[in-house]
Amino acid sequence: MTERGSGRWWLALAVLLVVAGLAIYGWLSLRRSPMPEGIASGNGRLEATQVDIATKLAGRITEVLVHEGDFLEAGQVVARMDTQSLQAELRQVNAETRKARNEKTSALALIEQRRSEYELAKKNYERSRKLFAEDALASKQVDTDRTKMETTQAILNEVESKKQESDAAIEASVAKAEKIQVDIADSILTTPVAGRVLYRLAEPGEVLAAGGKVATVLDLTDVYMTIFLPTSQAGRVSIGAEARLVFDARPDLAVPARVSFVAPEAQFTPKDVETRTEREKLMFRLKVKIDPELLRKHLAMVKTGVPGVAYVRLAPQAEWPEDVRNRKLP
Repeated sequence: MTERGSGRWWLALAVLLVVAGLAIYGWLSLRRSPMPEGIASGNGRLEATQVDIATKLAGRITEVLVHEGDFLEAGQVVARMDTQSLQAELRQVNAETRKARNEKTSALALIEQRRSEYELAKKNYERSRKLFAEDALASKQVDTDRTKMETTQAILNEVESKKQESDAAIEASVAKAEKIQVDIADSILTTPVAGRVLYRLAEPGEVLAAGGKVATVLDLTDVYMTIFLPTSQAGRVSIGAEARLVFDARPDLAVPARVSFVAPEAQFTPKDVETRTEREKLMFRLKVKIDPELLRKHLAMVKTGVPGVAYVRLAPQAEWPEDVRNRKLP
C-alpha cells in the first residue's frame, strides 16, 4: 500500500468513527426520557446517621462485643468497662448509709427517753407553780423545777437535731449510692439505635478518657440522600413530598422516599456535583429520606455511599418519568 493510500484509509476510518459516535449519541438522546413537568431530580449518595458509642466516665475497657459489619438491635450491649473501683465505692457508701440509719435508730430511742424526762419536768414545774400561787411552796423550788424543765427541753432539742442530722446523712448516702449505681449501669455501653457497626474504635484493655469512642454505628432506620436543587425547583418542594431513589447498583429498583428537609438558605453546591457551571449556581440542599419501615424489611441490603439519582415530585399529581415508572418497587 502506498503512503497516499494509507493516508486515505486512516481518514476514512476517522470519518466512520465520528459518524458512529454521533449515531450512538443521537440514539441515546432519543432513548432518554425528558423530565416531566412537576418532577425534579438530583444526584447524590446514600447516607445514614452515624451514632458514636462513647464512654461517660474515664476507665478501662474489659470487653468489646461487636465487630465491624455486625448488625445490632437497639439496646444491644456493645462493650463493658471495668467497674471494680465503682463497686468498692458503692460498698463504702452502703456502709455509711447503714451507720447513719443505726445512729437514727439510737437517736429515736434517746428522743423518747428525753421527751419523757421533759414531760415529767414540765409537770413538776406546773405543780410547783400552782403550789407557789397558793403560798404552799417556796419560790426557790419553783425556780429549781423551772430550770430542770428548761434543761430537759434543751437536751430533747439537741437529740432531735442529731436525728435530723442522721436523716440528712442517710439522704446524702442514698443519693450518692444511686449516682454510683447509675455510673455502673453506664459502664455497660449499649447502642441506642438498630444498625450496623461501621467502625470498632477500641480494644479490651485500653484506657479511655470520658467521652472516648468505642464504636460507630450506622442508624439504618435513618437513611437518606442529599441532593441540590435550584431555586426555581426548591421553592416548589414541600416537606413530605413524595420521591423515588434509583441507585446505580440497582437500576431496576425505584425506592420510595419522602423529602424530610429543605435548607432555609441557598448555598454553592459542593465541588463533586456535576460540572463547574452547576457548582457556580446557588442551590438549596434537600434530604430525601427512605421510610424506616421499608428499611427494616431490607436491612441487609442497605449500604451507604451508593450513588444514585433522587426524583422529587414538585406537584402531587405529577407523573413520574417513564424510566422511573418502569422500575419495580422493593
